[in-house]
Amino acid sequence: MAEPLVLSRREGAIAVLTLNRPDKLNAVNAAMIDALGHALDEAEADESVRAIVLAGTGRAFSAGFDLDMGVGDGRPDPAAVRRALEKDYRIILRFWDSPKVTIAATQGYCLGSAMELAMACDLTIAADDCRFGEPEVKFGSGIVAMLLPWLIGPKQAKYLLLTGEDRVSASEAQSLGVVNRVVPAAVLMDEAIALARRIAANDAFAVRMTKQAINRSLDIGGMRQAMLNALEIDITVETSETAESREFNEILRRDGAKAAIAWRAGKNP
Repeated sequence: MAEPLVLSRREGAIAVLTLNRPDKLNAVNAAMIDALGHALDEAEADESVRAIVLAGTGRAFSAGFDLDMGVGDGRPDPAAVRRALEKDYRIILRFWDSPKVTIAATQGYCLGSAMELAMACDLTIAADDCRFGEPEVKFGSGIVAMLLPWLIGPKQAKYLLLTGEDRVSASEAQSLGVVNRVVPAAVLMDEAIALARRIAANDAFAVRMTKQAINRSLDIGGMRQAMLNALEIDITVETSETAESREFNEILRRDGAKAAIAWRAGKNP
């Protein structure tokens, strides 16, 4: 019997949801999104759950969302791409909008849309071995949930997103405001659960309303509409074809990601 793609367990008032695809560095595919949605449904419906910790098995939190989201090997079908990206967007924003406090515990790699998933959590604790980044532009892709400018400012966001930087250390991520705390990898889960318990000990209604007030202040500032606009741009990026993207994708399919990125670097020194 196959292992569940998302493991769920309780630590008192804390629900721990764990991405469980370690052979793929917990790359998030469509089936995992469904499993994560069901696990969130259960945790949010349980009044005894006061906080949710999101973690990953093995040596990575997650290397990102799968590039192949079932849209085929040829020119992508715009309707299929839209469905896949909107599904990605919704699962990321569920952690932002959850009535429970959400805490990401990241280790190893936290890349691409997985970084967006961690940022969508209210708090993020990172192991000191964790590397962050959003390398989408290296692959000719866009950003699903454009949270980064709202959390670290446009200058820093442009640096990370336009370079496709994917080796940001945990300490650098903390200095940018992407991470709240950095801890030794050996105690990552202990620290994440301890933080969740500190929050769970507070008045549940006050915590929920305070989270809502903080999020609402960003919505009033235009974050939600800006993110929806950015999602539309991402759909345009993913469904557009240029001579460069056509050649890159052919090398990607034939020789793999390293060869395709090396081709791009050689073409544009």
